[in-house]
Amino acid sequence: MLSLVGLAVIGTMTTLLILGRISPVVGLTVIPIVGALIAGFTPGEISDFFETGLGSVMDVAVMLIFAIIFFGIMNDAGLFNPLISLTVKLTRGNVVAVSVGTVLLAAVCHLDGAGASTFLITIPALLPLYQRLGMSRYLLLLLVGTSMGILNMLPWGGPVGRSAAALDLDPVTIWRDLIPVQIISLVLLVGMAVILGYRERARIAAHQKVLAYAGGGSGSDASDTGIGTAEPDTAASADWAAGSEQPADATRTKMWLNAVLVLTAMTLLVTEIVPPALCFLIALCAALIINYPKVSDQMERIRAHGGAALGTGAIIFAAACFLGILQESGMLESLASDAVGLLPESSIPYLHLIVGVLGLPLELLLSTDAHYFALLPLVEGIASQVGVDTLAVTYTVIVGNVIGTYISPLNASLWLGLGLAGADIGKHIKYSFFPMWIFSVVVLAVSLGVGAIPWS
Repeated sequence: MLSLVGLAVIGTMTTLLILGRISPVVGLTVIPIVGALIAGFTPGEISDFFETGLGSVMDVAVMLIFAIIFFGIMNDAGLFNPLISLTVKLTRGNVVAVSVGTVLLAAVCHLDGAGASTFLITIPALLPLYQRLGMSRYLLLLLVGTSMGILNMLPWGGPVGRSAAALDLDPVTIWRDLIPVQIISLVLLVGMAVILGYRERARIAAHQKVLAYAGGGSGSDASDTGIGTAEPDTAASADWAAGSEQPADATRTKMWLNAVLVLTAMTLLVTEIVPPALCFLIALCAALIINYPKVSDQMERIRAHGGAALGTGAIIFAAACFLGILQESGMLESLASDAVGLLPESSIPYLHLIVGVLGLPLELLLSTDAHYFALLPLVEGIASQVGVDTLAVTYTVIVGNVIGTYISPLNASLWLGLGLAGADIGKHIKYSFFPMWIFSVVVLAVSLGVGAIPWS
């Protein structure tokens, strides 16, 4: 019963979000509550589930609200303009080069294994450049998310740490054997970035022709255009910095102060000297004082960016209901057990390979905790009975699943990235699902083919 209800909740919500038939706040709240009631849970139990989920996302939500306003003010002050201009000059506006650079930058930024800090560094820095070149924000999320997934194979990354804890293994040993896989993955990802870059360049050119034909000008407004091959995105209204004023001619002193402020905030974030939410609250206060000495101007800037910040914060709080109910009710754990139990007995020797190939779709159904604390031990226990080595199971499940970490609505830090990019979860899944899944299967196949990970 729990498995069926959980599958119905996740499937219904994901489908409606992709089709754009329901808003994230409504979908993340109403659908899981209805599912929990159908499963027989009382309102009191559902309230407890929500409170537990709220505790898991509270820090992310508060940090996101202050971070969006902070980076909006930095954009108002023109801090990113020199970086954008320099990058455009170096790449000569080459969309392919920017795509490759995005992958490499995200890989470097994710060395700490923290998804939130990587999104906070990469999205605000690169989004204005993508808009300047007319590139899709969903391509940015796809490339950053995939690169982060590869780096998550580090021993302090979530999947490896959880796998080691679940099977009583050494995380460093797991990572050491996965280093060749990481190298293979990054090389393949650069290749995918080139392919997607050429596709994006063709889309931009086609969009500019449409604008020119319709009398829309040269296409300079294409910074807010679409999501790959899907419909154009009206990002002028959805942009996370919407309502901001045109960047003022900031003095050189203010520019340097703003740059030092951003670097200091990022340093505090990475070193965890202060909590992320407090870090951005302090940074926001400093940004207001530096750039807008008048109280009236400070309040105007907060109001200008507050709508986007609170709107995204509301989605994060609604996600607490979704995450809390599915995890605390046992739906995810039940799904993991029943999914394996449905497979025919003849598939048991290949069970780890099947789970590896299906790793990314399963990420949409199971949280990271459920995948590694519930599904992985179950698969290992069954596969070991027919002689499959524990490490072979572990590597296969990690490689097949880790690429999809940042496409799942069950991942709290993804909502941070979506908020910073002004993106929609349904459009992100629609745009990124198949490229990410194909990429993860290719990485798994190549890794198995060259012996980077064992078959059994």
